[in-house]
Order: sequence, then structure tokens, then C-alpha cells
Amino acid sequence: NELTQQQYFAASAGMRFILPNGKHVELIPGQNSANETVAKPIFYVSKRINFDNLLVEKIDKNFADARFATRVEKIVREGDRWRLYATNKSKQIEIETPVIVGADGDHSVVLKHVLEKKIDRNNYAAAIRQYWKGVEGMHKENLIEIYFPASLPFSYFWIFPLPNGEANVGYGMASYYAARKNINIRKAFAELIENDAYISTRFKNAQSLETAKGWGIPMAGSKRRAYGNGWLLVGDAASIVSPTSGEGIGTGMFSGFIAAHFLQRAVQQNKYDEKMFTAYQHEIHKRLKQEELLYRFANAMPASIFSVGINTLLSNRFIQKWCTEKEMKRWIHTAY
Repeated sequence: NELTQQQYFAASAGMRFILPNGKHVELIPGQNSANETVAKPIFYVSKRINFDNLLVEKIDKNFADARFATRVEKIVREGDRWRLYATNKSKQIEIETPVIVGADGDHSVVLKHVLEKKIDRNNYAAAIRQYWKGVEGMHKENLIEIYFPASLPFSYFWIFPLPNGEANVGYGMASYYAARKNINIRKAFAELIENDAYISTRFKNAQSLETAKGWGIPMAGSKRRAYGNGWLLVGDAASIVSPTSGEGIGTGMFSGFIAAHFLQRAVQQNKYDEKMFTAYQHEIHKRLKQEELLYRFANAMPASIFSVGINTLLSNRFIQKWCTEKEMKRWIHTAY
């Protein structure tokens, strides 16, 4: 596996949930069985800059003309073509193309020009991330950790192991609940690290490595249209982050994979009209139907019983077995 050779990637064998009652639940496929259902490692964790660099190094210059440090200022539809106006180191660039793909995140320039962007708070989350060094209590097999604080329903705090004793630490909450309760995500994150009974002690000798950074997470379920006449959206621009986990790297990459197949057919037929991409919406969402249903079910719970529900579900041995042997296997298959 190529990632095993990457010095900036940490291999993880599974997951550890820290429940609202403080109990730890570890999901490590094959731990108690001679017949492993999922090959290890389950996850690889890296800093975003290192992951992005790995992808950039794979750009084939025979097929792609990469323009770095370039900002698209305007996109105009002219007949059956697009014209992009961009700036690169104070130099003006014009690009003409029959089809455009918006892979430019939640603040997508492409989305802004082809649709009216609307934030659906019922399918949106606010998150904050900060890299740390020296967080104590990390699992020997580098389990990624998810903590559900009892005082803050519809949210979770994470600790993901990185190489060299570092960790990706963050916190996210459903936007509709944060708005309803007027919760400051950045303040809640800092208070959990400083005062929470179950995790604050792990940070007493740790050092933050950067200023905390915040962003929005557009989740699947919003029904944002991801295709049109001569255009496609992928990843966060298409609003397909997994709503149960907040994980968007895997969903973003498989949407790109699917988009490539639609574009291949369009190029072969030299047709880029809306009809060529009609099935694209279904294809990028069909793998997320279960997550979308589960998310709606969880958010329908009263806040007062959310933590009780998490404690009950994840403490159940049958649920643990199902997650480890069935659901995780399915999730990994989709991700990889």
C-alpha cells in the first residue's frame, strides 16, 4: 500500500468512542476473531497539507494543465461554452471550455455562478480544527477517537493520531442546534479542552501547534443540485459530506471518480448538455442514503435524550459487533 510508505501518514487500526457517560468503546476489526473481516490498517491520518500534496504529485501533466495560485474571478456562459476569467500573479487569464467541474469546496466559485447558494442549516455543521502535540492517552494502535460531550448534544469532539506524537483535534456541531442555542463553537471547543471531565487531563501537558481554524460542513441530505447544462459539482461543492460522521474526504473522492465517468462519456459523444449528467445526482447520493436516514433520525431526538441514546446504542454488544464486522467493512469499501 502506497500510504504505508508515507512518513506524514499515521496508520490506525480502528475507532474509540468516548461516550457521554465517560465509558470507552473500542471498535477494532479482527481483535477478537481469527477471521478478520477488514484488513488493517483501517484508516490513515495526515495533516491536510500533506494529503493535498500527495494528490498534487499525482497530477499527470499529459492530461492536466495545473494553474496554481490562480483565482477565478468570473464565469460567463456564452452559447454552449463557458468562459472563465482568472488572475495568476497579477496576470489575467481566460479559459474557454464546454464543461466545468466545481471541486472548490463549500465556498465554491462555480456553485456561485451556476446556482444560488443556500445554506440548509438542517444539513449543515460548523467545525473547528487545531493540531496539537503531546496529547496523552493515545491508543497503542492509533485509534481515531470520537467523544460525545453530554452537555453539548448533536455534536462531537475528535482526536485523530498523527505521526511524531501530534494529533488532529477538533469539534463540530449541527448548525441548526448551534443557532437555536446560540452556541459559540470556538468557545465550546476551548472549554472542552480546558475543563471537560473526560478529556481535559489529556491536554494538561500538550501544546497547540496552530491557531484553531473553523469552517462549514455541507452535508448530504440538503438536495443541492450537483449537475446542469455543461457543469458538475463534486465534494463539498456538491454538499455530500457524510452526515453521520462529518467525513468528506472519501465522499469527495468518490464523487470525483463518478464525475470522471460521466465526463468521459460526454467527451466521447461530444455532448455536454444537462441530459448527459441527469443520473449523476443519483449516483453520488445513493451510497449515502443510509447515513442521511440515520442523521434525520438522530436529529429528531429531543436534546434531553440524545446522550442517553448514544450511551445505549454504542454500549450494546450487538451494535458494536454490527459496526465492526458489517458497517465498517461497508464504509471502508466505499471509502477505498
